[in-house]
Parts: sequence; structure tokens; C-alpha cells
Amino acid sequence: MNLNTLLLDELIQRCLIEDIGTGDITTNALVSPEAETTAVIQAKSSGVVAGLPVAAKVFKHLCPEIVFKAKVKDGSQVERQTTLAEVKGNTRAILAGERVALNFLQRLSGVATKTAVLVALVAMYPARITDTRKTTPGLRVLEKYAVRVGGGYNHRFGLYDAILIKDNHIKVAGGITQAIDLSRRNNPHAAKVEIEVEGLAGVEEALAANADIIMLDNMDTALMREAVDMVGGRALLEASGGVSEESILSIAKSGVDLISVGALTHSAVAMDISLNIKN
Repeated sequence: MNLNTLLLDELIQRCLIEDIGTGDITTNALVSPEAETTAVIQAKSSGVVAGLPVAAKVFKHLCPEIVFKAKVKDGSQVERQTTLAEVKGNTRAILAGERVALNFLQRLSGVATKTAVLVALVAMYPARITDTRKTTPGLRVLEKYAVRVGGGYNHRFGLYDAILIKDNHIKVAGGITQAIDLSRRNNPHAAKVEIEVEGLAGVEEALAANADIIMLDNMDTALMREAVDMVGGRALLEASGGVSEESILSIAKSGVDLISVGALTHSAVAMDISLNIKN
């Protein structure tokens, strides 16, 4: 679950510039440049923690001498009032970095928590829970990291790293078979081809055209079970559309291999986390 350091540094820099601008005028008016303090980061609600290494980097960007000591690991299930980390060092840097660090930590912990809930609901079945590209602009690499922390899996990161033929692609290509054929002819031989279909006729045509992965778009579970029987393991089947805590178990029971859930990232509720000065 490593994070790309170059991408992370650039993202943190942009977020700090957005928040601090030319300087934290409140803190600079109240605190001397040499002052040092200790602060604690604490959970105010229960959930799965994600983003502690990101929060640490925020403070390090502002003052390399700051000591950030995590008290739990990313992926830990914590209860309310659990201390997540202790931050020691320059007071100005700690106060200036507080909101950006907490924004990352709260958002990523919310994604990890939502993912963990859905993963637990289908733990008795082999289907993998995956994310989508429905992420916060600019935060995709971190939100997909949080999905992995929560026990889920990553779908494609962008348009560049996997072929996924959707309904509009099928329309402009002239059909399912044509779209799969063009994708194979115009991409590296090792690239797998996934295609979205809306009914059993589409499943049959995609299978005949040798699709590697077939996405069952907004199908009910009865149709999913028929698709699983029809395919018989000759392609991976992905369920997508309208997945919720109420529906995910029945979807997993249908026998599909993958369940993609946009709500992991577009509807996750941020975990409540605070930073408080100790002295």
C-alpha cells in the first residue's frame, strides 16, 4: 500500500498553498517563531484509520524537524477518543498545517471505513469489492489508497491503464463485437478488454467476441445469476450500478467475481478527527 512520494509531495504542496497562501496571519500574530508545543490527533468517532503517513508529510513540509509519532497504523479499527498520533515541534507549523492534515486524514479514513463495512458484509463470498473513477478531483491516488486500507481493491486508476468499453463507446464503434475487435487491434496484445453490457444478449455477444471481463450494468440479481451460469468462468464478471449496504450481499451471492462501488469514494462520510494542543 505504498504511496507515490512525488505525487504526494506535489499534492500536499498545492493544498498547503491553497490554505496558507502568503501566511497564517492569525497564528503569526499570536505565536513567536521559536515557540514549540505538543499536540495530539484524536478520533471523535469510530472507524478505520487511513492517511496517517499523509498527515505526517503535511507537517514535515512546513517544518522538517517536527516529530510525528503515529499511535496506531493505517487500517486500524479505532473507537471514539482513541489517540491516533502525537505531533511535537514548531507551534506555528503545527497550527498552520492542522487543517490540511486533518482534511486528508478525515477524508481518507471515511473512505476506508465505508470500504471496510462493505467488505465485511460479503466476507463469506469470493467477490472482490472494487472502487471506480468517481473520485474527488485531484485526490484519486489517495482515495484509492484508502480503499485498499479498508480491504477493497482498485479498479483502473484512469483512462490510460485499462480498457473499459462503456455504452457510449459501443455506440460510436457500431456494436459490442466491433468495439472489442477495435480495442484488441489498437492496443498492446497483453491488455485485457472489459466491456459493459445491459442484458443477457450483451453478455452472450461479449463472450463470443472473447471479452476478458464483462461488466453487468444495473442488472438485477436474477439476471446476474443467469449471466454467471452462461459465462461459466470463461470471463470475469463485474457487477456495477446501484450497489449499497442493503443490496451488496445478494449481489455477492449471485456468483460474480467483482463488485464495483462508486459510493466508496463519492459518498463516504468523513471520519470526525481533531487536533488539540497539549502544552
